[in-house]
Amino acid sequence: MHLGQDLLTLGVLLVVAYGLGRLAKLVGLPSIPVYMIVGLLASPHTGWFPLNFESADIELIAVFGLVLLLFSLGLEFDQEEFFGNAGKLLISGGSYVLINMGIGFLFGMMVGWGTREALVIAGMTGTSSSAIITKLLIELRRLANKETPMILGVTVVGDIFIAVYLAIVSVVLSGQTEIWPIVLQLSVAFLFLVVMFTIARWGGRVVSRLMRTKDDELFTILFFGLAVLFAGIGEIIGVTDAIGAFLIGVVLGASNYRSKIERVAVPLRDVFAAFFFLNFGLALNIAEFGSVITIVVIAVVMTFALNIGSGILLARLHGMGAPEAINTAAILANRGEFTLILATLSVSAGLDHRLQPFAGLYVLIMAVLGPLFAANSERIGARMFRSAERAAVQHRERDPILDEGINLVEAATAGMEPGDDTPTKEAVDRIVEQAMQQSDDVAERRREPDY
Repeated sequence: MHLGQDLLTLGVLLVVAYGLGRLAKLVGLPSIPVYMIVGLLASPHTGWFPLNFESADIELIAVFGLVLLLFSLGLEFDQEEFFGNAGKLLISGGSYVLINMGIGFLFGMMVGWGTREALVIAGMTGTSSSAIITKLLIELRRLANKETPMILGVTVVGDIFIAVYLAIVSVVLSGQTEIWPIVLQLSVAFLFLVVMFTIARWGGRVVSRLMRTKDDELFTILFFGLAVLFAGIGEIIGVTDAIGAFLIGVVLGASNYRSKIERVAVPLRDVFAAFFFLNFGLALNIAEFGSVITIVVIAVVMTFALNIGSGILLARLHGMGAPEAINTAAILANRGEFTLILATLSVSAGLDHRLQPFAGLYVLIMAVLGPLFAANSERIGARMFRSAERAAVQHRERDPILDEGINLVEAATAGMEPGDDTPTKEAVDRIVEQAMQQSDDVAERRREPDY
Protein backbone atom coordinates (compact mmCIF):
# COMPACT_ATOMS: atom_id res chain seq x y z
CA MET A 1 0.00 0.00 0.00
CA HIS A 2 2.90 2.32 0.81
CA LEU A 3 4.38 1.84 -2.68
CA GLY A 4 1.04 2.55 -4.31
CA GLN A 5 0.64 5.81 -2.36
CA ASP A 6 4.16 6.91 -3.28
CA LEU A 7 3.57 6.23 -6.96
CA LEU A 8 0.23 8.04 -6.81
CA THR A 9 1.78 11.06 -5.10
CA LEU A 10 4.72 11.21 -7.44
CA GLY A 11 2.46 10.94 -10.47
CA VAL A 12 0.29 13.79 -9.20
CA LEU A 13 3.37 15.95 -8.59
CA LEU A 14 4.70 15.38 -12.10
CA VAL A 15 1.32 16.18 -13.66
CA VAL A 16 1.13 19.38 -11.58
CA ALA A 17 4.68 20.20 -12.73
CA TYR A 18 3.53 19.74 -16.33
CA GLY A 19 0.60 22.14 -15.85
CA LEU A 20 2.71 24.81 -14.15
CA GLY A 21 5.45 24.28 -16.73
CA ARG A 22 3.02 25.05 -19.55
CA LEU A 23 2.10 28.31 -17.82
CA ALA A 24 5.76 29.16 -17.26
CA LYS A 25 6.55 28.66 -20.94
CA LEU A 26 3.93 31.28 -21.83
CA VAL A 27 5.96 33.96 -20.03
CA GLY A 28 9.36 32.60 -21.09
CA LEU A 29 10.45 31.01 -17.80
CA PRO A 30 12.63 27.86 -17.61
CA SER A 31 11.42 24.68 -15.94
CA ILE A 32 13.87 24.70 -13.02
CA PRO A 33 11.85 27.01 -10.71
CA VAL A 34 8.65 25.15 -11.63
CA TYR A 35 9.98 21.80 -10.37
CA MET A 36 11.35 23.46 -7.24
CA ILE A 37 8.02 25.14 -6.51
CA VAL A 38 6.16 21.84 -6.92
CA GLY A 39 8.60 20.19 -4.52
CA LEU A 40 8.20 23.10 -2.11
CA LEU A 41 4.41 22.77 -2.22
CA ALA A 42 4.67 19.05 -1.44
CA SER A 43 7.36 19.50 1.20
CA PRO A 44 6.50 18.00 4.62
CA HIS A 45 7.67 21.32 6.08
CA THR A 46 4.73 23.17 4.54
CA GLY A 47 1.87 20.73 5.00
CA TRP A 48 0.09 22.19 1.94
CA PHE A 49 -0.09 18.94 -0.01
CA PRO A 50 -2.77 16.43 1.02
CA LEU A 51 -0.56 13.41 0.27
CA ASN A 52 2.51 12.51 2.30
CA PHE A 53 5.78 12.30 0.40
CA GLU A 54 9.35 12.16 1.72
CA SER A 55 12.48 13.41 -0.02
CA ALA A 56 14.31 10.17 0.77
CA ASP A 57 11.84 8.25 -1.42
CA ILE A 58 13.39 9.66 -4.62
CA GLU A 59 16.92 10.39 -3.39
CA LEU A 60 18.67 7.88 -5.66
CA ILE A 61 16.69 9.05 -8.70
CA ALA A 62 17.67 12.60 -7.81
CA VAL A 63 21.35 11.52 -7.80
CA PHE A 64 20.86 10.17 -11.33
CA GLY A 65 19.48 13.59 -12.24
CA LEU A 66 22.59 15.30 -10.86
CA VAL A 67 24.86 12.85 -12.71
CA LEU A 68 23.08 13.35 -16.05
CA LEU A 69 23.03 17.15 -15.66
CA LEU A 70 26.82 17.25 -15.34
CA PHE A 71 27.27 14.50 -17.94
CA SER A 72 25.29 16.57 -20.47
CA LEU A 73 27.29 19.66 -19.56
CA GLY A 74 30.51 17.76 -20.35
CA LEU A 75 28.99 16.32 -23.51
CA GLU A 76 28.26 19.84 -24.81
CA PHE A 77 31.78 21.08 -24.06
CA ASP A 78 33.16 22.46 -27.36
CA GLN A 79 36.82 21.47 -27.50
CA GLU A 80 37.43 22.94 -30.96
CA GLU A 81 36.01 26.29 -29.90
CA PHE A 82 38.19 26.33 -26.80
CA PHE A 83 41.49 25.12 -28.23
CA GLY A 84 41.02 27.10 -31.44
CA ASN A 85 40.63 30.43 -29.60
CA ALA A 86 42.14 29.55 -26.23
CA GLY A 87 43.98 32.83 -25.70
CA LYS A 88 41.04 35.13 -26.38
CA LEU A 89 38.59 32.89 -24.55
CA LEU A 90 40.78 32.64 -21.46
CA ILE A 91 41.07 36.42 -21.29
CA SER A 92 37.35 37.10 -21.71
CA GLY A 93 36.05 34.06 -19.82
CA GLY A 94 38.74 34.34 -17.16
CA SER A 95 37.86 38.02 -16.60
CA TYR A 96 34.21 37.10 -16.14
CA VAL A 97 35.00 34.30 -13.68
CA LEU A 98 37.52 36.34 -11.66
CA ILE A 99 35.20 39.34 -11.30
CA ASN A 100 32.10 37.36 -10.34
CA MET A 101 33.83 34.74 -8.17
CA GLY A 102 36.14 37.24 -6.46
CA ILE A 103 33.39 39.62 -5.42
CA GLY A 104 31.13 36.63 -4.64
CA PHE A 105 33.76 35.32 -2.20
CA LEU A 106 34.08 38.75 -0.55
CA PHE A 107 30.30 38.85 -0.25
CA GLY A 108 30.35 35.39 1.34
CA MET A 109 32.93 36.55 3.88
CA MET A 110 30.81 39.61 4.70
CA VAL A 111 27.84 37.32 5.41
CA GLY A 112 29.90 35.88 8.26
CA TRP A 113 28.94 32.21 7.97
CA GLY A 114 32.53 30.97 7.60
CA THR A 115 35.33 30.67 5.02
CA ARG A 116 34.13 27.36 3.57
CA GLU A 117 30.62 28.76 3.27
CA ALA A 118 32.04 31.87 1.54
CA LEU A 119 33.76 29.64 -1.04
CA VAL A 120 30.46 27.88 -1.73
CA ILE A 121 28.54 31.18 -1.95
CA ALA A 122 31.13 32.46 -4.45
CA GLY A 123 30.39 29.45 -6.66
CA MET A 124 26.64 29.89 -6.26
CA THR A 125 26.61 33.57 -7.23
CA GLY A 126 29.55 33.57 -9.64
CA THR A 127 28.79 30.75 -12.10
CA SER A 128 26.21 30.92 -14.88
CA SER A 129 23.82 28.14 -15.84
CA SER A 130 25.02 26.62 -19.12
CA ALA A 131 21.71 24.80 -19.58
CA ILE A 132 19.59 27.94 -19.20
CA ILE A 133 22.00 30.02 -21.34
CA THR A 134 21.90 27.54 -24.22
CA LYS A 135 18.13 27.20 -23.97
CA LEU A 136 17.56 30.96 -23.93
CA LEU A 137 19.82 31.56 -26.94
CA ILE A 138 17.79 29.02 -28.92
CA GLU A 139 14.35 30.13 -27.73
CA LEU A 140 15.12 33.85 -28.19
CA ARG A 141 16.58 33.10 -31.66
CA ARG A 142 19.89 34.75 -30.93
CA LEU A 143 22.26 32.08 -32.22
CA ALA A 144 23.14 34.34 -35.16
CA ASN A 145 23.66 37.44 -32.99
CA LYS A 146 27.02 39.19 -33.04
CA GLU A 147 27.63 38.58 -29.32
CA THR A 148 26.58 34.90 -29.24
CA PRO A 149 30.02 33.37 -30.07
CA MET A 150 31.51 35.45 -27.24
CA ILE A 151 28.80 34.26 -24.81
CA LEU A 152 29.33 30.62 -25.77
CA GLY A 153 33.09 31.07 -25.42
CA VAL A 154 32.70 32.44 -21.90
CA THR A 155 30.41 29.50 -21.13
CA VAL A 156 33.08 27.03 -22.33
CA VAL A 157 35.68 28.62 -20.05
CA GLY A 158 33.12 28.54 -17.24
CA ASP A 159 32.65 24.80 -17.77
CA ILE A 160 36.39 24.21 -17.36
CA PHE A 161 36.42 26.41 -14.30
CA ILE A 162 33.55 24.40 -12.79
CA ALA A 163 35.65 21.25 -13.14
CA VAL A 164 38.63 22.82 -11.36
CA TYR A 165 36.44 24.56 -8.78
CA LEU A 166 34.60 21.37 -7.86
CA ALA A 167 37.92 19.56 -7.42
CA ILE A 168 39.06 22.25 -4.97
CA VAL A 169 35.72 22.51 -3.18
CA SER A 170 35.56 18.75 -2.65
CA VAL A 171 38.88 18.92 -0.78
CA VAL A 172 37.83 21.96 1.24
CA LEU A 173 34.49 20.42 2.20
CA SER A 174 36.15 17.15 3.25
CA GLY A 175 37.16 18.82 6.50
CA GLN A 176 40.78 17.70 6.16
CA THR A 177 43.17 19.96 8.12
CA GLU A 178 46.59 18.30 7.77
CA ILE A 179 48.64 19.70 4.91
CA TRP A 180 50.00 16.53 3.24
CA PRO A 181 46.66 14.71 2.97
CA ILE A 182 45.24 17.90 1.40
CA VAL A 183 48.12 18.10 -1.08
CA LEU A 184 47.68 14.41 -1.93
CA GLN A 185 43.94 14.75 -2.47
CA LEU A 186 44.36 17.85 -4.64
CA SER A 187 47.08 16.11 -6.65
CA VAL A 188 44.82 13.12 -7.28
CA ALA A 189 41.96 15.43 -8.26
CA PHE A 190 44.05 17.40 -10.77
CA LEU A 191 45.65 14.25 -12.15
CA PHE A 192 42.13 12.92 -12.77
CA LEU A 193 41.25 16.15 -14.59
CA VAL A 194 44.39 16.10 -16.71
CA VAL A 195 44.02 12.43 -17.69
CA MET A 196 40.37 12.79 -18.67
CA PHE A 197 40.92 15.99 -20.68
CA THR A 198 43.92 14.36 -22.38
CA ILE A 199 41.81 11.36 -23.40
CA ALA A 200 39.10 13.72 -24.65
CA ARG A 201 41.61 15.71 -26.69
CA TRP A 202 43.63 12.91 -28.29
CA GLY A 203 41.74 9.69 -27.66
CA GLY A 204 38.56 10.33 -29.61
CA ARG A 205 39.16 7.51 -32.11
CA VAL A 206 39.82 4.94 -29.40
CA VAL A 207 36.70 5.98 -27.50
CA SER A 208 34.66 5.81 -30.73
CA ARG A 209 35.77 2.20 -31.32
CA LEU A 210 34.79 1.26 -27.76
CA MET A 211 31.35 2.84 -28.24
CA ARG A 212 30.66 1.10 -31.56
CA THR A 213 27.39 -0.86 -31.52
CA LYS A 214 24.28 -0.89 -33.74
CA ASP A 215 21.95 -1.88 -30.91
CA ASP A 216 20.34 1.31 -29.54
CA GLU A 217 19.30 -0.36 -26.30
CA LEU A 218 22.83 -1.57 -25.54
CA PHE A 219 24.24 1.80 -26.61
CA THR A 220 21.98 3.58 -24.10
CA ILE A 221 22.94 1.16 -21.34
CA LEU A 222 26.62 1.68 -22.12
CA PHE A 223 26.76 5.49 -21.94
CA PHE A 224 24.42 5.63 -18.94
CA GLY A 225 26.53 2.99 -17.19
CA LEU A 226 29.73 4.96 -17.94
CA ALA A 227 28.19 8.16 -16.55
CA VAL A 228 27.20 6.42 -13.30
CA LEU A 229 30.51 4.50 -13.13
CA PHE A 230 32.68 7.61 -13.41
CA ALA A 231 30.41 9.49 -11.01
CA GLY A 232 31.18 6.73 -8.51
CA ILE A 233 34.92 6.92 -9.27
CA GLY A 234 34.83 10.69 -8.74
CA GLU A 235 33.09 10.24 -5.41
CA ILE A 236 35.57 7.57 -4.26
CA ILE A 237 38.73 9.53 -5.13
CA GLY A 238 37.31 12.68 -3.54
CA VAL A 239 36.40 14.92 -6.49
CA THR A 240 32.61 14.37 -6.15
CA ASP A 241 30.26 12.39 -8.37
CA ALA A 242 29.39 15.57 -10.28
CA ILE A 243 32.91 16.13 -11.62
CA GLY A 244 33.30 12.44 -12.52
CA ALA A 245 30.12 12.59 -14.59
CA PHE A 246 31.22 15.87 -16.21
CA LEU A 247 34.60 14.49 -17.27
CA ILE A 248 33.26 11.27 -18.82
CA GLY A 249 30.79 13.51 -20.68
CA VAL A 250 33.73 15.52 -22.08
CA VAL A 251 35.43 12.27 -23.17
CA LEU A 252 32.35 10.80 -24.86
CA GLY A 253 31.64 14.17 -26.46
CA ALA A 254 34.98 13.83 -28.29
CA SER A 255 33.83 10.59 -29.94
CA ASN A 256 32.00 10.14 -33.25
CA TYR A 257 28.84 9.26 -31.34
CA ARG A 258 28.27 12.60 -29.66
CA SER A 259 25.11 13.40 -31.64
CA LYS A 260 23.68 9.93 -31.04
CA ILE A 261 24.37 10.17 -27.29
CA GLU A 262 22.73 13.59 -27.15
CA ARG A 263 19.55 12.31 -28.85
CA VAL A 264 19.15 9.69 -26.14
CA ALA A 265 20.71 11.51 -23.18
CA VAL A 266 18.72 14.76 -23.39
CA PRO A 267 15.28 13.18 -22.73
CA LEU A 268 16.78 11.04 -19.95
CA ARG A 269 18.46 14.12 -18.47
CA ASP A 270 15.24 16.12 -18.54
CA VAL A 271 13.28 13.40 -16.73
CA PHE A 272 15.89 12.64 -14.07
CA ALA A 273 16.76 16.34 -13.63
CA ALA A 274 13.10 17.00 -12.84
CA PHE A 275 13.49 14.58 -9.92
CA PHE A 276 16.66 16.40 -8.79
CA PHE A 277 14.95 19.81 -8.68
CA LEU A 278 11.78 18.32 -7.22
CA ASN A 279 13.82 16.63 -4.51
CA PHE A 280 15.60 19.89 -3.71
CA GLY A 281 12.26 21.66 -3.35
CA LEU A 282 11.02 18.93 -1.00
CA ALA A 283 13.95 19.64 1.32
CA LEU A 284 13.22 23.38 1.50
CA ASN A 285 11.41 24.98 4.39
CA ILE A 286 9.63 28.27 3.69
CA ALA A 287 9.93 29.17 7.37
CA GLU A 288 13.73 29.39 6.90
CA PHE A 289 13.50 31.90 4.05
CA GLY A 290 13.01 34.75 6.51
CA SER A 291 16.49 34.23 7.96
CA VAL A 292 18.18 34.62 4.55
CA ILE A 293 15.88 36.92 2.57
CA THR A 294 17.97 40.07 3.12
CA ILE A 295 21.16 38.29 2.08
CA VAL A 296 19.41 36.80 -0.97
CA VAL A 297 18.12 40.21 -2.12
CA ILE A 298 21.64 41.67 -1.81
CA ALA A 299 23.04 38.67 -3.72
CA VAL A 300 20.48 39.12 -6.52
CA VAL A 301 21.24 42.85 -6.87
CA MET A 302 24.97 42.09 -6.76
CA THR A 303 24.61 39.41 -9.46
CA PHE A 304 22.83 41.71 -11.90
CA ALA A 305 25.21 44.62 -11.20
CA LEU A 306 28.29 42.43 -11.69
CA ASN A 307 26.93 40.95 -14.90
CA ILE A 308 26.13 44.35 -16.36
CA GLY A 309 29.67 45.46 -15.59
CA SER A 310 31.09 42.20 -16.95
CA GLY A 311 28.94 42.49 -20.08
CA ILE A 312 30.28 45.97 -20.79
CA LEU A 313 33.86 44.79 -20.23
CA LEU A 314 33.45 41.74 -22.50
CA ALA A 315 31.79 43.81 -25.22
CA ARG A 316 34.67 46.30 -25.19
CA LEU A 317 37.27 43.51 -25.27
CA HIS A 318 35.57 42.21 -28.42
CA GLY A 319 34.95 45.61 -30.01
CA MET A 320 31.17 45.61 -29.53
CA GLY A 321 28.71 48.29 -28.45
CA ALA A 322 26.05 48.88 -25.80
CA PRO A 323 23.30 46.63 -27.29
CA GLU A 324 25.65 43.62 -27.38
CA ALA A 325 26.87 44.41 -23.86
CA ILE A 326 23.31 44.38 -22.47
CA ASN A 327 22.46 41.14 -24.30
CA THR A 328 25.62 39.52 -22.93
CA ALA A 329 24.91 40.67 -19.38
CA ALA A 330 21.31 39.45 -19.54
CA ILE A 331 22.19 35.99 -20.83
CA LEU A 332 25.16 35.37 -18.52
CA ALA A 333 23.24 36.56 -15.43
CA ASN A 334 21.19 33.36 -15.36
CA ARG A 335 21.86 31.04 -12.45
CA GLY A 336 20.39 27.58 -11.90
CA GLU A 337 21.40 23.96 -11.53
CA PHE A 338 25.01 24.45 -10.39
CA THR A 339 23.89 26.60 -7.46
CA LEU A 340 21.62 23.79 -6.30
CA ILE A 341 24.38 21.21 -6.81
CA LEU A 342 26.66 23.23 -4.52
CA ALA A 343 23.88 23.51 -1.95
CA THR A 344 23.45 19.73 -2.02
CA LEU A 345 27.21 19.24 -1.51
CA SER A 346 27.27 21.75 1.36
CA VAL A 347 24.46 19.95 3.18
CA SER A 348 26.25 16.60 2.94
CA ALA A 349 29.46 18.29 4.20
CA GLY A 350 27.67 19.66 7.27
CA LEU A 351 28.13 23.36 6.46
CA ASP A 352 25.87 26.13 7.74
CA HIS A 353 22.26 24.96 7.34
CA ARG A 354 21.26 28.39 5.96
CA LEU A 355 23.09 27.66 2.69
CA GLN A 356 20.23 25.44 1.53
CA PRO A 357 17.40 28.00 1.93
CA PHE A 358 19.77 30.67 0.58
CA ALA A 359 20.41 28.62 -2.57
CA GLY A 360 16.74 27.72 -2.97
CA LEU A 361 15.41 31.27 -2.67
CA TYR A 362 18.28 32.70 -4.74
CA VAL A 363 17.67 30.28 -7.62
CA LEU A 364 13.89 30.78 -7.47
CA ILE A 365 14.33 34.55 -7.83
CA MET A 366 17.14 34.39 -10.40
CA ALA A 367 15.39 31.72 -12.48
CA VAL A 368 12.44 34.12 -12.84
CA LEU A 369 14.22 37.49 -13.21
CA GLY A 370 17.12 36.18 -15.33
CA PRO A 371 15.05 34.95 -18.31
CA LEU A 372 12.79 38.02 -18.12
CA PHE A 373 15.85 40.28 -18.30
CA ALA A 374 17.21 38.23 -21.22
CA ALA A 375 13.89 38.34 -23.10
CA ASN A 376 13.80 42.16 -22.86
CA SER A 377 17.51 42.92 -23.20
CA GLU A 378 17.32 43.84 -26.89
CA ARG A 379 14.58 46.33 -26.13
CA ILE A 380 16.64 47.78 -23.26
CA GLY A 381 19.73 47.96 -25.47
CA ALA A 382 17.77 49.70 -28.23
CA ARG A 383 16.55 52.34 -25.78
CA MET A 384 20.08 52.90 -24.53
CA PHE A 385 21.29 53.26 -28.12
CA ARG A 386 18.56 55.81 -28.87
CA SER A 387 19.57 57.75 -25.75
CA ALA A 388 23.16 57.75 -27.01
CA GLU A 389 21.95 59.04 -30.39
CA ARG A 390 20.02 61.85 -28.71
CA ALA A 391 23.15 62.78 -26.76
CA ALA A 392 25.09 62.81 -30.06
CA VAL A 393 22.48 65.13 -31.57
CA GLN A 394 22.80 67.49 -28.59
CA HIS A 395 26.57 67.40 -29.01
CA ARG A 396 26.16 68.02 -32.73
CA GLU A 397 24.45 71.34 -31.97
CA ARG A 398 27.74 72.42 -30.37
CA ASP A 399 29.87 70.75 -33.06
CA PRO A 400 32.86 72.84 -34.29
CA ILE A 401 31.83 72.27 -37.91
CA LEU A 402 28.39 73.73 -37.22
CA ASP A 403 29.99 76.63 -35.36
CA GLU A 404 32.16 77.22 -38.40
CA GLY A 405 29.07 77.35 -40.61
CA ILE A 406 27.41 79.85 -38.28
CA ASN A 407 30.56 81.96 -38.30
CA LEU A 408 30.47 81.96 -42.10
CA VAL A 409 26.91 83.28 -42.05
CA GLU A 410 27.77 85.90 -39.45
CA ALA A 411 30.82 86.96 -41.45
CA ALA A 412 28.71 87.23 -44.62
CA THR A 413 26.21 89.55 -42.97
CA ALA A 414 28.47 91.50 -40.61
CA GLY A 415 28.78 95.23 -41.11
CA MET A 416 26.24 95.44 -43.90
CA GLU A 417 23.90 98.39 -44.06
CA PRO A 418 20.40 98.29 -45.48
CA GLY A 419 20.58 98.53 -49.24
CA ASP A 420 23.95 96.75 -49.46
CA ASP A 421 24.29 93.49 -51.36
CA THR A 422 23.04 91.47 -48.38
CA PRO A 423 23.09 87.68 -48.95
CA THR A 424 19.68 86.34 -49.76
CA LYS A 425 17.76 84.13 -47.34
CA GLU A 426 18.20 81.20 -49.73
CA ALA A 427 22.00 81.62 -49.66
CA VAL A 428 22.04 81.70 -45.86
CA ASP A 429 19.83 78.60 -45.65
CA ARG A 430 22.13 76.80 -48.07
CA ILE A 431 25.21 77.58 -45.97
CA VAL A 432 23.47 76.39 -42.79
CA GLU A 433 22.27 73.21 -44.53
CA GLN A 434 25.82 72.42 -45.69
CA ALA A 435 27.16 72.93 -42.16
CA MET A 436 24.47 70.67 -40.70
CA GLN A 437 25.27 67.96 -43.30
CA GLN A 438 28.93 68.08 -42.36
CA SER A 439 27.98 67.79 -38.69
CA ASP A 440 25.80 64.74 -39.47
CA ASP A 441 28.74 63.10 -41.25
CA VAL A 442 30.99 63.64 -38.22
CA ALA A 443 28.36 62.29 -35.82
CA GLU A 444 27.99 59.20 -38.01
CA ARG A 445 31.74 58.61 -38.03
CA ARG A 446 31.85 58.94 -34.25
CA ARG A 447 29.40 56.05 -33.88
CA GLU A 448 31.68 53.73 -35.85
CA PRO A 449 33.74 51.25 -33.70
CA ASP A 450 37.09 52.34 -35.13
CA TYR A 451 36.52 56.04 -34.58
